[in-house]
Amino acid sequence: MAATDFKDYYAILGVNKTASADEIKKNFRRLARKYHPDMNPGDKQAEASFKEVSEAYEVLSDTEKRQKYDQYGQYWKQAAPGWPSGAGAGGVGVDMNGFDFSQYGSFDEFINELLGRFNTTGPTNSNSRTYTYRTGTGAGTTGFGGFNDFAGSDYSGVNNRAPGVGADREATITLTWSEAFHGVQKRFDLGNELIDVRIPPGAKSGSRIRVRGKGQPNPLNQQRGDLYLNVELKPHSFFQFDGDNLLCEIPVMPDEAVLGATIEVPTPDGTVSVNVPAGIRSGQSLRLRGKGWPKPKGGRSDQLVRVVIATPKNISPVEREYYEKIRASRSDNPRSFLGQVQL
Repeated sequence: MAATDFKDYYAILGVNKTASADEIKKNFRRLARKYHPDMNPGDKQAEASFKEVSEAYEVLSDTEKRQKYDQYGQYWKQAAPGWPSGAGAGGVGVDMNGFDFSQYGSFDEFINELLGRFNTTGPTNSNSRTYTYRTGTGAGTTGFGGFNDFAGSDYSGVNNRAPGVGADREATITLTWSEAFHGVQKRFDLGNELIDVRIPPGAKSGSRIRVRGKGQPNPLNQQRGDLYLNVELKPHSFFQFDGDNLLCEIPVMPDEAVLGATIEVPTPDGTVSVNVPAGIRSGQSLRLRGKGWPKPKGGRSDQLVRVVIATPKNISPVEREYYEKIRASRSDNPRSFLGQVQL
């Protein structure tokens, strides 16, 4: 090696000659992240710098090589003729302070693991290699139910997630029925930023809303995962869900059930007139088509009106007189079949 080709590995890593192994490793990790090709796509200068810091670390992290480098300077390789050209080359196992290099197919694989990557697969071309990131557990606090990071997630081929993307987060958001029906915009505090999220019409308890790119960042490349909002609706005094349809109960008086009637029924759009057919039984439902909940792909579900016959508790003397006349003249016996019941 010519004197002009000599590389000062200590200067490349930004440490002095008395630096400890931990200092060397710490500086290498910092510089490797800074110059890694994934962080600098298409930057040839960064790629060259990455190779230099990798080469410097490969030498200075190995006690024997570092001693030869310190002793012989630019001629240290000639003093170590058996040194392989790469980690694991030719099946040679290189020990770096007790670390077995032979388990890696290349020094690049060791670097990727050192930087926090696991399970490298595929050809050695860095553009085609697939990386699997494993995220740790964690939780944040917000004013609307708290965030949870998806713990221990393996994003290699899961949910079509691109390699290198950070962890997803999830939180619970509670809405009124009006907000969920009409849609609403909510502002959320993620701790270091405020975001506005538009909740589309038709959310229900159990709905899950994805906000792209608002999850945890990957510390290596700052690519962010997604935020998932789990919807909960506050209880409503009148409406409830029956599958995708809305359901409500309407009381009718005995005379309305017998003779039929026109009654007013609340819907999400306001009150509508509904015809109750004569002879309806308690528990039967009337269907109001297209008056239910918004569907994700457009349109509305139905509203079911369950009829409940209300027995009056406080009746006037006139009402009592007429009920007694009805009982005395009634021709139908709804319990006539009971005489045939037996085991």
